[in-house]
Amino acid sequence: MNLRKFLILLGVLVVLGAVLAACGGTAEEPTETSTEGATEEAAVAPVPETPYLAEWQGSGHADVAGEPFRHWDEEDPAEVPTFCAKCHSTVGYQDFLGLDGSEAGKVDANVPATDAQGVQCVACHNAGTISKTTVVFPSGVEITAGDDVRCMECHQGRESKVSVDAQIETFGVADKPDGVVAPIKNDAGEDVFFGFRNVHYYAAAATLYGGETLGGYQYDGMNYDAKNDHVEGYNTCTGCHNPHTLEVKVEQCAFCHEDVATVEDLKNIRMVSSNPDYDGDGDNSEGMYFEIEGLQANLFAEIQKYAADKAGAAILYDSASYPYWFTDTNGNGAADEGEVAFPNAYSTWTPRLLKAAYNYQVSLKDPGAFAHGNKYIVQLLFDSIADLGGDTSALARQDAGHFAGNTEAFRHWDAEEEGNGTVPFGCVKCHTATGLPTYIKDGGTTVVTGSGTTAITGLSPMPASNGFACSTCHNEEAWPDRYSVASVTFPSGKTVSYGGKDAEGKFIANDSNLCLQCHQGRESTTSMNNALRGKELDVVDPGVRFKNIHYFAAGATLFGGDTLGAYQYEGKTYVGVNLHAGENGVGKANECADCHDVHALEPRTDTCEACHGTTNPEEIRETEVDYDGDGDVTEGIKGEVDTLAEALFAQMQAYAEANGGAITYNSAAYPYYFGADGKGYATWTPRLVKAAFNYQYSQKDPGAFVHNPKYVIQILIDSIEDLGGDVSKYTRPEVPAQ
Repeated sequence: MNLRKFLILLGVLVVLGAVLAACGGTAEEPTETSTEGATEEAAVAPVPETPYLAEWQGSGHADVAGEPFRHWDEEDPAEVPTFCAKCHSTVGYQDFLGLDGSEAGKVDANVPATDAQGVQCVACHNAGTISKTTVVFPSGVEITAGDDVRCMECHQGRESKVSVDAQIETFGVADKPDGVVAPIKNDAGEDVFFGFRNVHYYAAAATLYGGETLGGYQYDGMNYDAKNDHVEGYNTCTGCHNPHTLEVKVEQCAFCHEDVATVEDLKNIRMVSSNPDYDGDGDNSEGMYFEIEGLQANLFAEIQKYAADKAGAAILYDSASYPYWFTDTNGNGAADEGEVAFPNAYSTWTPRLLKAAYNYQVSLKDPGAFAHGNKYIVQLLFDSIADLGGDTSALARQDAGHFAGNTEAFRHWDAEEEGNGTVPFGCVKCHTATGLPTYIKDGGTTVVTGSGTTAITGLSPMPASNGFACSTCHNEEAWPDRYSVASVTFPSGKTVSYGGKDAEGKFIANDSNLCLQCHQGRESTTSMNNALRGKELDVVDPGVRFKNIHYFAAGATLFGGDTLGAYQYEGKTYVGVNLHAGENGVGKANECADCHDVHALEPRTDTCEACHGTTNPEEIRETEVDYDGDGDVTEGIKGEVDTLAEALFAQMQAYAEANGGAITYNSAAYPYYFGADGKGYATWTPRLVKAAFNYQYSQKDPGAFVHNPKYVIQILIDSIEDLGGDVSKYTRPEVPAQ
């Protein structure tokens, strides 16, 4: 029996069970008289039990005496209005699905309060929900999520950034963020007030999907985390909650999270990827619940300060009393008798205050927000504090790069018109959570085509990710071991390994090879030469295009000439792997984890002090050679590299002026090089594009001066020389004899 048929049968059984329960619960036992002369087939059949009935009866959905279902009993008339009935009555939910023959997607009629009998079995188990796979959020964003949409129709909130902005636009105050908003007249001539927008209770789906559904107020110009995928099997509503009791499957949380036995223990969970001290209290080991709690306290203090200073009236908050925000009439910061009452609702709202108050409420009305989408909530609170003028210098907004799901590295494809949030196959290895393990398992390779294009095999397009997951590097089949990688082939076609080779000449696996899979760049000497083959060095050629090494090619820098990561000029020799000093003073290729925290990614600068007498890598130099010719042999090696990079760009500008037009550079804007008209630079010669490639290389590995300074100095000096610059005052590092 397929799943669809099973669910239909289950729905029939549920309805039958409910009917029987309403009629007395069980059928009478047949008497001798009633069955006399009857065949066995004609005997009364046993009544089927309603599946999961006991579990449901103990849940909030079955609490028919609770406020969510009794709120309208005293209304006149006693009816659940259409805009509430979908989630506060089974009849309303069925109306919304169109099971009563009405139009699907809306509730057509108020529901008598007497019919608000909880969320019954048939609300979720019926012909409409079996085929339902999408849900539209208050923002208008539609999400496809399979069976979870049954939960998400109600646990999505009632407001969004869109509705908050719409109110501000309606009142015509988008350009007056700090002005108290006066009432306006509606078509009937009645006063309409600018008021608080309440997200409503338990908007768990809005928290879970983060920036995708705009459930919180997302400030313009800021990026936000997408859906919190957690780990496979525990990234859906029913993956973490029992669908009938609604309780969290705490016992399953304990599979990965130590010291978790109760729901309360979940508040103490913090993943190693959550390294920053978000709330600035000096404790980056406390659970994410407490980080959010600290930010909430910070934001509320800013709201109170802003309200008193800018909105003209002190403000109070009470989570249990509608409309939640009240005027602090005596300005003492406490809710005194008579202040928490509807007639005292806060009324001197400004657009800026509304946005912050809305986000404060969003963070509170989902009690599981710390698990559903804690990074999204952190970002909303941080941005609200900043927008109110609060000091955020001690706070943190996002994670280290691998886990920063709100950053360009993971959000680049969200706005792609054709991609629709899909990462192309050439990018998935390093820009999705599942790309690297798929690449490793399927034996993917990196190759350079005849046209000079770097290609990735063994991968297909994948949905965008919200940063890396633990399973990106840790093999789930051999948990917690990391994936074993013996060697890594770079874009040039060269193959290296941090583990070196054994006595038989075979590469040895090493954890740092995992890092090399992505931190190797996307281009090389090989791809550049392939693309420029047969072209005149100093002739502007429309077929010449700039090739971008890509970001953080630390592995290519560290292995230097061994992998041809930068453009290496013919006839020149280059240093290979940078042999730093090991524990015994013997040169070794330091592994990534020797110098970087593997989760926070920050350099372990404390390890520098033992040998170099400083924890600041920028101050370190190991030789008195004046590479940049400025006469200063005391500055850190970074100063030598920076001076040469500046000299190279100046030489590029001089060459460009003489061979086609002015050139400018912007490291943060694609395609990085621009002409005098502000458009992408187009008058390339092969000679200029080689130098431009090396300049970009020096900029895109910010740790190049540590990873392999001599290699970078060599490519900078060689580029200056190739452009016709005078390099007589520079000292090019020598290549050690083999």
